[in-house]
Amino acid sequence: MKVPSIHEDDVAGVDLPGRNLRWLVNSEILGANHMSVCLIQVPPGEKVRPAHSHPNGEESIYIISGTGRVLVNGEVSPVKPGTIVLFPQGQVHMLHNTGSTEMKVICFFAPATNLDNYRLFENVDFPDAAANGKSETLV
Repeated sequence: MKVPSIHEDDVAGVDLPGRNLRWLVNSEILGANHMSVCLIQVPPGEKVRPAHSHPNGEESIYIISGTGRVLVNGEVSPVKPGTIVLFPQGQVHMLHNTGSTEMKVICFFAPATNLDNYRLFENVDFPDAAANGKSETLV
């Protein structure tokens, strides 16, 4: 049996608002049936947009490099390399790279998901953005 493995450089990325995304594990890549995993790379100052939730599952992110903050259902928390964050099912969330270098993040989903299973919240942003008249915060 061949060990199911792949290197991130062997997977094409997709440019999405605020990040480049590469699916590393799903039914098509490595044949996973119950989970999916992607790698995102967030440039300095960018936010992963739009805020979103996963109505049918949970997501955990692990910060490999870079610094920033997460918004989860209206609460903000800092993140740095080594931080893992759980986004509970249905909770609106987003990520912001506040550092001066690229942020690299692994995202784990259970059950398996894809971009079609995201619920989007275009008008949700971090609270300080709302103070500047840019968007609504989630309350």
